[in-house]
This record gives sequence, C-alpha cells and structure tokens, in this order.
Amino acid sequence: MKVNVQWISRIFVLLALASATAHAQTVDVKALAERLKQGGYVIVFRHGATNRDQADTDPLNYGNTTKQRLLSEGGKALATQVGASFKALQIPIGRVHTSKFNRAVETGRLISGTEVTSTPDITEGGLVVTPIENDRRAEALRKMAATPPADGKNTLLVTHKPNIIDAFGKDWFEVKEGEASIFQPDGAGKPIPIARVQAIEWIKSAK
Repeated sequence: MKVNVQWISRIFVLLALASATAHAQTVDVKALAERLKQGGYVIVFRHGATNRDQADTDPLNYGNTTKQRLLSEGGKALATQVGASFKALQIPIGRVHTSKFNRAVETGRLISGTEVTSTPDITEGGLVVTPIENDRRAEALRKMAATPPADGKNTLLVTHKPNIIDAFGKDWFEVKEGEASIFQPDGAGKPIPIARVQAIEWIKSAK
C-alpha cells in the first residue's frame, strides 16, 4: 500500500495547531468566579514572585528565614491584590494550607487575610529528602486537592513548582509563580482540573 506522506504531514500539522490553540485558550475568570462563589473547589497556588538572588541554603530549618528565598516586594504586593480580588469577586476561602517555607506561608496569609496551617505534606523536598518522601508529598498534594472543602467554601493550598509537577504531571512544567490551578474534587478521591489562572487575571477581572 502506498503511503501519502504529504497527507500524513498535513494531519500532524493540524494536530499541532489544535494543541497550540487549546493551550492558548484564555480563561473567563468572571465566569469561573461565579462557580467559585458557591464553594466546593480547591485552589492550588504556586507561591508568589520571589527574590531571584536568594536561595534555600538551610532547607530543613524552616524557621530560619534569613537562609530562604523569600517573596519579593512585587510578590507581596501581587498576593495582597489577589486577596483583595477574591473579596471583590466574592470567592469564599475556607481552610488554608501552605508549605512550611516562608514564601508559601506569606503568600497564603496575604491572599486569605487569615492565619494558615503549614505542613511538610506540600513543602518542597528536593534533594534533601528521600525520593520516597517526595513521592509521599506528591500523593499528599493530590489527596488534598481531591478533598471536598467545607460547605460554601473553597480550600486554598500554597505550594511549590516541583510539588505541583510531581502531583499533577508534566503539563504543569511551566507553572509560574503566583499561578493558580483550580480543581474540583469528584467525590471519589480524584481532583478534576478546571482552570489555570495567572495572578494578574484575578486582579483584572475584579476591576
């Protein structure tokens, strides 16, 4: 059988364009906010923008913020604005769980306006914990994203890029600082991805 190489090439091009179009689709944040008003969702945030000249040089001592990469002033301002936008959009936040690193704790506090519960379950482990522990944390994040919030509320989880990729897969490889991934628990132990929203999009939609 003779294979039409040109025809096959066209199919691959069309598939590539369809994929690119799907990734380029923008989220209607106002419509999403209407859903979030009712509660029942889990919002997984990568912590806000950080100081690029800092590093975690004592990664097992979470109380020593002098040896951590911290939120930049811009990161703090943006997290505060996201919190104000949630209020303006009437998005109710219930429980707030964060990584134990200060940049995540501070992001959670600035967005929610409340105290947070920090846990190693969604704390970046990297090379200072075992691969088994990193796998456990990935599973813990998936489980938290699949746990239904209190009635009429949304749960906020603030974590790190490696945790998000490990938990949800390579599609999150380019997850940005301050980006939110919205999940809907399906009631059977799985988190269903609904949307991904950049910090600035919440702010624009609240105006």
